Order: sequence, then C-alpha cells, then structure tokens
Amino acid sequence: MSFALSAVLMLSGCGSSAGGDNPSAKSPATPPTPSESSTKADPEAAEKASVLDSYRRMWAEQMKAYRKADAKGTDLTKYASLDALGKFRLDLAHMKENSTVIKGKLGHQGTKVSALDMKAKTPKATVTDCVDLSAWQTYDVKAKKVIPLPSNQPMRYMTTAKAERWNGHWMVTDYTPDGERKC
Repeated sequence: MSFALSAVLMLSGCGSSAGGDNPSAKSPATPPTPSESSTKADPEAAEKASVLDSYRRMWAEQMKAYRKADAKGTDLTKYASLDALGKFRLDLAHMKENSTVIKGKLGHQGTKVSALDMKAKTPKATVTDCVDLSAWQTYDVKAKKVIPLPSNQPMRYMTTAKAERWNGHWMVTDYTPDGERKC
C-alpha cells in the first residue's frame, strides 16, 4: 500500500487508548466522481471517470479487508494488482501479526486523474489523492482498544496511484503515499 499508511499500521501496534466502534457500522469514504459539466469540457472525461471509479472501488474493497485484516471475501483483486496488491497484502500480514484491524474511515479529498495516456500499448493513468486519517483508527482486537496514531504521523498527505487498462478495465498497479507532501 503505502509507506506512510503502512507505517501507521505497523507503528500503531505499540500504543493504546480507550475507545472503538463497530467496524461494519461505518462505510468507507470514497473519492468523488467528476460532474457532468466537467465530462463535457474534457474529451477524456469518461476515461478519467472510469479510472476514478476503479480507484474508488479498490479503496472500498481495501477497507473491507482492513476492517478484518483479511482480503478473503473482498473483490480487491478486481481493482488492484502487481505492486499495489503486494503492498496491501503486506499491510494485511502486519495487521494479522499485530492483531489489529481498522475502524473509522479514510477520507479522500481532491482525488483526480493527473495523467492519462490512452495512446500507449497498455493505457496508463496516474491518480493523485489527498488522504485524510483524522477519522482512521487502528484497533487492537486482543486488548480491545484503539491504538493512537504516532504523534509525527501527518493527518493529511498526498498519495499517487498508477493504473493500467487491462481488457477494458482499469487496475491500480502501484500505490505510493508521500507523507512529506501534506495537503
């Protein structure tokens, strides 16, 4: 997944605080989709909307997996592949090892397709996103308590996702957070 988000998952296994909520009671935040007016102004708007839809669906499936520290029963492999999927699986392995799950939600702001190459043999896209951890909680299932985020963890930072179009469907192939680029 991402260094910053992975660091949150790994580092948060050390601290604790009281609290928690039902992981199935909250739905994941999703990046917004482009408006109809922006679709008419941009000839590639439909393709960009498709990229963003796959990105949004990947996040929804990823959050399902993080809420139980297991990708079984999710459609994560329909939307993430290659390096991105490997990073997410590594996060899940760390979560299982530390007996943690995710509660709350991950916010997305300013999500957009910042690059699109439909002329490449395999069409490619880049998605930039400002993720917001302010409602994100790492929960220790053994101790039954929320683990606070590290004090140096930025609450909002930029991420970049790479996507490729395979057989008419966009797949997120890499996901990189940049905790140094606050947003």
